[in-house]
Amino acid sequence: MAGRMFTGAIACATLLSLQAGAQSVTDMAVLRGLSPVTVLSKSEAGRAALGANYTVTGGIQTGELRQPTLWQFAEQQQLALRDVFITRGNLAQLADGLGTTLGAAYVARAHYVDRDTFTSISKPVADVIAYALAAARSSSNSGKYFFANLTTDGKKPVSDEARAIIEKNGGAADMFGKAYGFPAGSAGAGRYGDARPFQTEVSFARIVGRDYFGTPSDNTVYNRGPMMDLINSPSFPSGHTTYGYMGSLLLAVMVPERYGEMIARGAEYGNSRIMVGAHYAMDVLGGRALAYHDMAHLLANDPAYVGQVHKGAPQIGDFRGAVAKAREDVRKVLEAACGKPMAECAREDIGRFSDPAANEAFYASTHTYGLPTVFPRAAAAAVDVNRVAPEAGYLLTVAFPSLTLAQANGILTQTLGPGGGFIDDGSPFGVYSRINLYAASRQAAKVAATR
Repeated sequence: MAGRMFTGAIACATLLSLQAGAQSVTDMAVLRGLSPVTVLSKSEAGRAALGANYTVTGGIQTGELRQPTLWQFAEQQQLALRDVFITRGNLAQLADGLGTTLGAAYVARAHYVDRDTFTSISKPVADVIAYALAAARSSSNSGKYFFANLTTDGKKPVSDEARAIIEKNGGAADMFGKAYGFPAGSAGAGRYGDARPFQTEVSFARIVGRDYFGTPSDNTVYNRGPMMDLINSPSFPSGHTTYGYMGSLLLAVMVPERYGEMIARGAEYGNSRIMVGAHYAMDVLGGRALAYHDMAHLLANDPAYVGQVHKGAPQIGDFRGAVAKAREDVRKVLEAACGKPMAECAREDIGRFSDPAANEAFYASTHTYGLPTVFPRAAAAAVDVNRVAPEAGYLLTVAFPSLTLAQANGILTQTLGPGGGFIDDGSPFGVYSRINLYAASRQAAKVAATR
């Protein structure tokens, strides 16, 4: 039933309330994939990337580095403050990517009543959202303390297998804290490592406005407390960004007529984390790669990812089938509210995502954030997504079912962004840092339209 009310553990869950547990098989895959970040201080190229990460992050946060954002800077700052809250239960805050008409119809039926209570389109929709976000949250939370001080929660050491990841590549934890002069436990840094930008950056812009619920607020109370205390929460990777891209991808595959716009919304949500001073550009890029990777494996019904037990989520053994059912519910409700065919409703947009050229320019500005190449061999290597990460194609085929998996992977290969970035050392996971779903989805839509 549209508008069903939900309360309880799922609604109350936040990134800060869940501590990482022992690393699962899926967590280990992400830790290995992100681990090249731990060796950056060992090479000139890596140190240059760390320096650029600090400079770019500070420039975006203060506004000195102007981006082609979809709103003026002051408006984007206010949105960033609202984006601090996570509408984990129903993705309501991301729904503006659906456009003026469809976004309003979605939020009319799926919204937050207060911080703990929300409505949903239907139970199948709520279930796939809960499962996808819980799966990705496990990976993200596992990485937080692992990369900070090789623990699961700040204190409990990781397994020998997990520790071996860094021992094997010769890396070191607390890469940001050490690089920026705020190692774990030092004055101004947190206890565990990987101090955040609001702790390390010389200049910090305060954003005063209203949060998601209209309460007078600012970004300081959401960084240093009391609303959200991130002082002892390690920075890498960005859990908010992981949520933003996972949620945007779910809405994209359910409403493929707005796929590109939803990817732009995911990029904007990640960028909001930089604007409030909570994360570095590298945190955001790591969160995006993690989200793409985990969603691809979920949609592929990878046995390691489906049928798992996650706190606050139902057990789903056929995730792709569950998404198909949720998609039916979403489209039925939105078309009924609009009173027209979905394609026509999707074009009814006078909001900030109504200009494809602007969307493309903004997404492009966030794809690498201008960070330099770290692994030149990976940058020069030819990559075939169908061979290296074949499950990636499901990110397109679930939305555009007339495409074969090979065709989808061919499109992903053709539209890959620059290689050799700070986590692209040639691994299959590194490919996910290069995938440009904005460009790929537009190409996929054109191919699908001819069938």
